[in-house]
Amino acid sequence: MQYPRMYRLRQKFPRPLVDNIPAAVRDTLTKLNLGTKIKRGQTVALTGGSRGIANIALILKSAVQHLRDLGAQPFIVPAMGSHGGATAEGQVEVLHSYGITEEFCGCPIRSSMDVIQLGTTPEGWPVFLDKNASSADHIGVVARVKPHTSYHGPIESGLLKMMMIGLGKKHGAAHYHRVLLEQAYDPVVRAVSKVMRGKAPIAFGLATIENGYDETAHIEACLPNDFEPVEERLLVKAKEWLGRLPFHEADLLIIDEIGKDISGSGMDTNVVGRKRALRSETIGNQPNMRFIYLRGLTEHTHGNACGIGFADFCTTRLVKGMDYHATRINCVTSGYPEGANISVHFDSDREVLDAALSIIGSRNPEQARVMHIKNTLMLAEVEVSESCMKDLKPMTQFDVLKGPYDVAFDGQGNLAGV
Repeated sequence: MQYPRMYRLRQKFPRPLVDNIPAAVRDTLTKLNLGTKIKRGQTVALTGGSRGIANIALILKSAVQHLRDLGAQPFIVPAMGSHGGATAEGQVEVLHSYGITEEFCGCPIRSSMDVIQLGTTPEGWPVFLDKNASSADHIGVVARVKPHTSYHGPIESGLLKMMMIGLGKKHGAAHYHRVLLEQAYDPVVRAVSKVMRGKAPIAFGLATIENGYDETAHIEACLPNDFEPVEERLLVKAKEWLGRLPFHEADLLIIDEIGKDISGSGMDTNVVGRKRALRSETIGNQPNMRFIYLRGLTEHTHGNACGIGFADFCTTRLVKGMDYHATRINCVTSGYPEGANISVHFDSDREVLDAALSIIGSRNPEQARVMHIKNTLMLAEVEVSESCMKDLKPMTQFDVLKGPYDVAFDGQGNLAGV
């Protein structure tokens, strides 16, 4: 087969940046004057999630230090729903993979899958809370604000979702995802959050935003009554700073790796398209990829291949490397078992390209519109084919680093990563 020639591009995204993480955490928490409510000797539970948040270990370590300076006794609880195989040990392992350890952060990690029920919302939805967090005198909710891979609205992924899904553990995550199959996300997450903030000892939130280079762009602390307006405002910024593909469509998008550290769906559907429209929601103007091809899993996903089912092709090595038990638990708990479906897979990249490019339509394979990325968080440098450059309208600004050049395979028929 004759393959399309490629270009290597360096994209230009907005790049606000937090230069000094400890100082930024200290300064924003200081503004809350937490010493008026958190007394010396009291315990504070901090949430540690399963996403690959930029600088998350240092952010938590800095929050721990601020609380210790107040005389408090902080500890970290894994707040990640059913991730980590839905076991206490597995969730600690996820934290450790991000450098979130007791030694580095300077506080204990208390992991359990047990929850308590705080109460119910006026609509009758139960509200669950991690049992270890419920035993603390105070709770600090630490989360990244970003566009959600499924839900669309003024509140998406952030502080409110961390309370509802993360602190709800497997039991809560399973229940809320069932509710969300029938109810719109926004009123559910707001209602659960209101009960949580009213009945649990939520002391503060610490929200981060990242830029298109997977860097910490903003850190902001807020009091519980301000969670909703702060998150709404930060989500606008997060969407503005989100990394994007250079073109809005392609015949084939090649992704080197997916993982839970990259996105809840393994790959960010805000970047690649295929974002699910749920009840009472309409999602328009999505990126349109004819085929998506997944080459591997990140180390930090621990075999969880959630999202493999949203792709059309993958490698046999990805299938062999996945922890199907962890993937199945995660996808079933979230109410989307199709996320664990096994894509069509081949032993080599060459075989996938031969299969995919032979069914793109009337264009010859060498005319295919192809894009190749490392993952949906790291989009600064990408590869695109000649037809993308000639036929499609650019969606971002970029410089051409190299090209055009021929597609190169190694001795096993595989491509080099981006």
